[in-house]
Amino acid sequence: MEKLMVRGGRPLRGTVGISGAKNSAVALIPAAILAESEVRLDNLPQLSDVAVYAELLEELGGKVTWKDDTMSIDPSAMKSVPMPNGRVKMLRASYYLMGALLGRFGEATIGLPGGCNFEPRPIDQHIKGFEALGAEVTNDHGSIRIRAKELRGAKIYLDVVSVGATINIMLAASRAKGLTLIENAAKEPEIIDVATLLNAMGAKIKGAGTETIRIEGVQEMHGCRHSIIPDRIQAGTYMIAAAATRGDVLIDNIIPKHLEAMTAKLQEMGVHVYEMDEAIRVVGQSLYEAVDVKALVYPGFATDLQSPMTSLLTQARGVSVLSDNVYNNRFKHVPELARMGAHIRVEGRSAIIEGSRLNAAKVRAADLRAGAALVVAALTVEEGTTEITGVEYIDRGYERLVTQLSNLGAEVWRDG
Repeated sequence: MEKLMVRGGRPLRGTVGISGAKNSAVALIPAAILAESEVRLDNLPQLSDVAVYAELLEELGGKVTWKDDTMSIDPSAMKSVPMPNGRVKMLRASYYLMGALLGRFGEATIGLPGGCNFEPRPIDQHIKGFEALGAEVTNDHGSIRIRAKELRGAKIYLDVVSVGATINIMLAASRAKGLTLIENAAKEPEIIDVATLLNAMGAKIKGAGTETIRIEGVQEMHGCRHSIIPDRIQAGTYMIAAAATRGDVLIDNIIPKHLEAMTAKLQEMGVHVYEMDEAIRVVGQSLYEAVDVKALVYPGFATDLQSPMTSLLTQARGVSVLSDNVYNNRFKHVPELARMGAHIRVEGRSAIIEGSRLNAAKVRAADLRAGAALVVAALTVEEGTTEITGVEYIDRGYERLVTQLSNLGAEVWRDG
């Protein structure tokens, strides 16, 4: 079993470059299915989820070449092959195959997705959207089967703000007949990124990044070249790590506006944060004040940064309250932090965190962001080596983590 070993107590110093956004990549890759010719994606993060998606497209008959941070996808020979099991079970975002295959072929059979199992995330809003567009959706022995003789535009109101449902409906509606309106749509930067790609492929989408998205369906879509936006969650994690270790780190190749909620909370704690055009410098301080944090949909504090933020708050004096109003069971990192000496108790959707000194321990990552939380916590430990298992989760979202941290002066390595 592979382990991540961290010997903490060393302030992070230097510059770290941020790769393309994982949450964009796993939507942009299946979006290429809608085209009739080659799509090229630049600034692609080299992550396990991306590799799985490349294999899924090849199973559908696509031709995929991936070199460095560029992936070329030729979808011209693709067919809507049923995919009830196998790799689709390995990542949550495999559900984007539903919208893409439905849009191009009028049918899709996809096994219920996997990925991080920190909370059941139902796809009822996705199904609601597909049915509104004229598709018939059935559950066939654990697989979602979607069929449509013809997709027609519709007015769709999402009962809850959902990034996945917003993107999936965009994918299908791009090749439907007529106008589709998505109301109460998600506003995340990744939504805009997907819409930008689709428009470059010939779609007609307006309003991405607002609560109402208008999609005028088109009959055909073509290939293009697109560069993925920087990963705001990866960037936010390094901001947190810099603060937690009382370091001085320049986080480069980012869009600072995407991190405004994170920047505001760090400054409230007493961290010095300096914004530039495409970078943020984080300078840690010796003392931090407790703050209250609420994870919300964008542009609020990102739920994906809630876990590593928990680790940082153990370094503040006083009592902090961290609430997650997006998911109600995303505190699987808390028992592992407790093994390291953290004083945290969970009450419903909130974690009450007392400032505490952390110790080295053997801990396990239960999901991707919980793994990030344990890495941040381990970097603060002044004596001993922390052993983290569940590395496969961390690999899903952080490109070259060991190399990046080592370049910043951390003592971290893989074992086993």
